[in-house]
Amino acid sequence: MVTPQHNNSNKIIESTLLLPSYSSTKKEPPQDTWNLACIIYFTLGIGYLFPWNSFITAVDYFSYLYPQSSVDRIFAIVSTLISLSGLFLIILNGHKCHAYVRINAGLALFVVSLLVVPLLDVVYVKGRVGLNNGFYVTVGAVGVAGVANALVQGSVVGSAGELPERYTQAVVVGNATSGILVSFLRIFTKVVYTQDASGLRKSANLYFFVSIVIMLICIVLYNLAQKLPVMKYYKELKIQAIAAEEETGPLTGFVWRSTVWDTVRTIKWYGFGISLIYVVTLAIFPGYITEDVHSKVLNDWYPILLITCFNVFDFVGKSLTAVHLLENAKIAVGCCIARLLFFPLFFGCLRGPKFFRTEIPVTILTCLLGLTNGYLTSVLMILAPKTVKLQHAETAGIVSVLFLVFGLAVGSIIAWFWVI
Repeated sequence: MVTPQHNNSNKIIESTLLLPSYSSTKKEPPQDTWNLACIIYFTLGIGYLFPWNSFITAVDYFSYLYPQSSVDRIFAIVSTLISLSGLFLIILNGHKCHAYVRINAGLALFVVSLLVVPLLDVVYVKGRVGLNNGFYVTVGAVGVAGVANALVQGSVVGSAGELPERYTQAVVVGNATSGILVSFLRIFTKVVYTQDASGLRKSANLYFFVSIVIMLICIVLYNLAQKLPVMKYYKELKIQAIAAEEETGPLTGFVWRSTVWDTVRTIKWYGFGISLIYVVTLAIFPGYITEDVHSKVLNDWYPILLITCFNVFDFVGKSLTAVHLLENAKIAVGCCIARLLFFPLFFGCLRGPKFFRTEIPVTILTCLLGLTNGYLTSVLMILAPKTVKLQHAETAGIVSVLFLVFGLAVGSIIAWFWVI
């Protein structure tokens, strides 16, 4: 297992260049004025998860419309499998399409997928229950969002990996913030709107309207980021690194794929840890939380509060790397393996002693699930791109996301075993 040496991130990036021609002209990177680039990456981190969070948070609306379907589990499998396939294709052919194009195309597809639900409601569904064609169209919209996620998530994490570590942290903290915002939006709509068919329609349309606005903001901010001096500086470093590497020969498809496999071998343990994190998390959350545990005291507030607890502690975990970053990859991956203990613990909350089946143990375990998910994800996503040369950092970031989505896909499948 490779254990990286974690130093000042600017030094790491420059030391991985291995460019003698650049050493004589080396200059300090420009300041990120008002932390604008960091804020933009934070916003992108919020943005690309907001569509998924909107689909899954409106699960009560979709479950009302399509009571014959296990909506959240079907959404999870469709989204993750399509994202996984898309990421795999992007990795194999990444040299043919710039990250700038992928991100803009993906954000546009997010807008399209989000428009489907409110338009479908107005034009066809109109609050009627059991219209299978409506469900198929909605699942199709989830699939389009999965394609968009493959284009955006891998490219955003990959491009952040070419920058100092705080930009990757901004992305992962943005991910956690996305979950919190949607959770509190869900609580707001539950308090404000009546919990009947009309209220569910209004709340669902609000989720998707907010998501569309956020996507449009992300498109504007991302294109603004390309004009910032700090972004131009690191882009120039990458161009020089690629140019030096291509002096040995042109970047053909064969050379690109060879580079990809070298990158996979370099970060394989980081990727294994990331996959395992999300196998455990998605096998339990949100399916187990929304369908399998119940409270006579909190009633239908129970799953909403548990999801909020998970998202809040996921945010805390992802923010903790700003205070202390675990630098030892062996310990980090070992902690990922230790998370397998969540399976028997949560099973105990279903089939175990009476005390284990009460609200307090379930809530504590859900908070710990979110905290460990957030911290370990942030650690491994920050460290992985820093183990390769700058010109391969984007590829390492995309490969890391591939491992992450693979974990999501496997976890989504395992989630069905709680039903069996």
